[in-house]
Amino acid sequence: MFSQTMVNLVSLLLPLSLFINIISLPLPARAISSCSGPCNTVDDCDGQLICINGRCNDDPDVGTHICGNSAPNGNNNCQPSGTLNCQGTSYTQYRCSPPVTSSTAAILTNNDFSQGGDGGAPSECDESFHNNSELIVALSTGWFNDKSRCGSLIRIMASNGRSVEAKVVDECDSVNGCDEEHAGQPPCRNNIVDASDAVWNELGLNKDVGEVDITWSMA
Repeated sequence: MFSQTMVNLVSLLLPLSLFINIISLPLPARAISSCSGPCNTVDDCDGQLICINGRCNDDPDVGTHICGNSAPNGNNNCQPSGTLNCQGTSYTQYRCSPPVTSSTAAILTNNDFSQGGDGGAPSECDESFHNNSELIVALSTGWFNDKSRCGSLIRIMASNGRSVEAKVVDECDSVNGCDEEHAGQPPCRNNIVDASDAVWNELGLNKDVGEVDITWSMA
């Protein structure tokens, strides 16, 4: 009788022990895509978010502002950093640009990236001049983010429904200007995508217009 009782008890406990072992197994790691989600390592955060103080947040080295006001500095307002006087005219200087989103509003301008063109010095990313048949752009200082976007592709969307991918090769300086390095041009505004002829052509835009409202995102 005693042995039969033990057998019955074991038969009851065995499934229970297996169930406990199953539920005690570690759950597979799951990346957290939302801002401010808990994290321990950089791999816990999706996309361009990184782990800062145990929370997924924007990467300050990349310059994205996916998390809006939850960014480490808690402030995405881009304030002027000073003024530069150029031939009697004062130009606002910026070291920052508006937040980068999936549809970042910007102004498209035209730049000649070839030697002797209105771009002045060689492109900052590779210290080279470029043919204007290349799909290339220069970004305002804040978006250029100290060369962190060099070589990256961005997607530019025009209001006519056309879009194109272009490579970042240079900075549209929002701080300095009016000198030989900048071909005498004043500082860029902080929301400029300065594009080659090829980009304008692909978008079906007339570069003689000078400026066109567009949106862009990382490709």
